[in-house]
Amino acid sequence: MIQFRIDEERCIQCGECAEDCPAEVIAMDDFPKIINEDGCYRCQHCLAVCPTGAVSILGRNPDASIALEGNMPDPGRLETLIKGRRSVRRYTGENLDQALIDELLEIAWHAPTGVNNQSVLFTVVRDGEVMDSLREEVMARLAEKQDAGGFPEGFVGQYLSAAVNGWQEEGRDIIFRGAPHLLIASAPKNSPCPVQDTHIALTTFQLMAHARGVGTVWDGIFMMALAVCPDLTAFLGIPADHLIGYAMAFGEPAVEYHRTVQRGPALVNVVRKK
Repeated sequence: MIQFRIDEERCIQCGECAEDCPAEVIAMDDFPKIINEDGCYRCQHCLAVCPTGAVSILGRNPDASIALEGNMPDPGRLETLIKGRRSVRRYTGENLDQALIDELLEIAWHAPTGVNNQSVLFTVVRDGEVMDSLREEVMARLAEKQDAGGFPEGFVGQYLSAAVNGWQEEGRDIIFRGAPHLLIASAPKNSPCPVQDTHIALTTFQLMAHARGVGTVWDGIFMMALAVCPDLTAFLGIPADHLIGYAMAFGEPAVEYHRTVQRGPALVNVVRKK
């Protein structure tokens, strides 16, 4: 049940909810009504577009939503966040506040998904001690693979060999960079676009994390480790029918950046009339 409700005292019969519904399941009578409940995408466009907060759906109270007017970010500051974001590879090792991690995950779960599928799963390491155990487990499995000559040739093998050697010889962690937390985004393989959905979710998480002073790094070497040790997926509790989109290490940064970098110009291909 999608629990579509109209507060008739608030409704001004503007028709915006019906006009904006991507599934076209709302029709205007005296007041808006659902004509095909099974076709609803559960996107809540109707709740968001109603100017008077007359529309409730999925049991949501429109008054509990954040009003957009007067609360949108300043474009200049948003530009600074995007341009000033850095991949952080130095961490204090201190645990983040659990409430902050939960807040970041809840915000990131608002990221768009294909056909509003909303099936991205966040697998998170919330505690540094658990992260230390995972670090030891990953390194041990990689060492076994290396001893058995199991790394592929090319840059993947080179990176993983460097990771194992650095850990064994110097105690250097070049896979997780000493971060106390890890986030892995996955989605069912049969969802409309699992890879894209997970990447969008992680990007959303990353930007909000940096806005809150949390450092992140896209963990490509850990993804290589997962490729050569696929049984780690079950070890982490990720469902077998899920595709792992990517992983991101995060935590309190032990480095401070003071300005944006200067890239560009952007690579742009303009399509012109033939």
